[in-house]
Amino acid sequence: MVSGLPGWLSFLIVGLIAVLILAGGWLLVSASEGRRLPPRLAVPVVLAAVLHLAAGVLWFYALPVLGHDSAPEQAGYIMADAHQRDQAAWNLARDDQPLWSAFRNNRAADQYGGMLFISALVYRYLGGMTHQPLLMVVIGGAFSALAVLFAWVLARRTWDEKVAWLSAWVLVVYPELIILGSSQMREAFLIPLATAAFYGLVRSLQEHDRISLAWATIPVLLMVPLSPPASLLTLGLVVLCGVYAGGWRLSKPRSRTVAWLAAAGLLLLVLAAAWFALQQFAPEGMTNPLRVLEYWLRKSSDMQAFLVKHSSGWLKQVLNSVPAWLQMPILVGYGVVQPFLPAALIATSSSSLWTGIAIFRAVGWSLLLALLLYATLLAFGKQAQARLNRAFVAVIWLGVLVAAYRGGGDQWDNPRYRAVFVGLQVGVACWAWVQARRERDPWFRRAWLALFCILFWFVPWYLHRYTPLAWPVVDLFKTIGLGLATVVLVLLWDWARSIKTEQK
Repeated sequence: MVSGLPGWLSFLIVGLIAVLILAGGWLLVSASEGRRLPPRLAVPVVLAAVLHLAAGVLWFYALPVLGHDSAPEQAGYIMADAHQRDQAAWNLARDDQPLWSAFRNNRAADQYGGMLFISALVYRYLGGMTHQPLLMVVIGGAFSALAVLFAWVLARRTWDEKVAWLSAWVLVVYPELIILGSSQMREAFLIPLATAAFYGLVRSLQEHDRISLAWATIPVLLMVPLSPPASLLTLGLVVLCGVYAGGWRLSKPRSRTVAWLAAAGLLLLVLAAAWFALQQFAPEGMTNPLRVLEYWLRKSSDMQAFLVKHSSGWLKQVLNSVPAWLQMPILVGYGVVQPFLPAALIATSSSSLWTGIAIFRAVGWSLLLALLLYATLLAFGKQAQARLNRAFVAVIWLGVLVAAYRGGGDQWDNPRYRAVFVGLQVGVACWAWVQARRERDPWFRRAWLALFCILFWFVPWYLHRYTPLAWPVVDLFKTIGLGLATVVLVLLWDWARSIKTEQK
């Protein structure tokens, strides 16, 4: 809460920094593209920043009244992680310790230290005498809005203007970006950086110059202090896309050598940072960076699996009824569909605000997931589609599966892990939408019908669990079977109807 003239002065300075962040991103992209960006692009970019700030203010004032009375909610935080880290940042800002101590011995507050360092920096030099959490919301909201700008230029270079504009506006209203951009979370910074890295990839495939290589690598380096694993995953996905789509074919052999040496050096640097950040979680004596990363991923997924099993009785029952080798695929599949729309509609919270948030998030992910499934059919189902489209679809699913493996069925960690690549996800989804509208592809309609059929059968299943409704099909696999059988019947009906229409 703002208190007195010093508090308002802090917000004025931070507001100016937010404007500089947006203007700096705009100028960088303009210089990279070598032309003036359309002025109307500023509308979705600025609107996204304002929307993120408005959402942050809403959480700050509404959660203490409409939440569940937990400590983070009473303090105005929508995420418990943000509350814990932000409080630690305020304590560090008031302490005599150097800010670099954020990267040491702060495992409980911030695994990696980057977000803790940024927050403490803001609070120490701009925060005044009282803790004002909304200062970080202003900065995070502005920086996260750059995802709209980077997604626009990424989609324009990869596809066309129509896809670019649709991507920009979808990102403005996409639930997960609004929530993460309005919270004191590292994803507010990771999302635009990952989007910028993929923009650099596309630019390098088209221009074959060092500026493009810088766009593809510098954002990955900036991600390292915030999250070495996310940085390493982003680097891996960018390299996979680049290799599959033809690599960085620079014009001169010397340039190619420099590019590959730079890529190898970047990989070693990111691995070293991941080892430095994650070795605190590894057993004593484990020094191999790859083994440390593997250990961290395995232990994290085991912990998430344990939490999911013990927080959901029906899922525990399902897992106990299948062989051990099938349990992890089920958990990953369960994570992919989270937040699940039928559950959000029926398993409502006692708080109307949290119910609205759950439905908002579930609707957003359900629509995006359906479009990504259709984009997969579109990219791999036609020989004429570009290799880059197939590469993007493949790495998107790889990222979704890694997030589901790492975060399990957690309603918050899993979605925010995969949201790091939401700029690319939305771009591919919008490309699929535009292509379907242009080609009048009947499979686009059928994909939506299939989604509706599967979700439909989960409605009575959840009603049986949370209401007195008597429903005979209580087995999860039978419910999925009903959905798949209905999909087959509906697709056959639609196919027959299409043939009949063509014959007239």
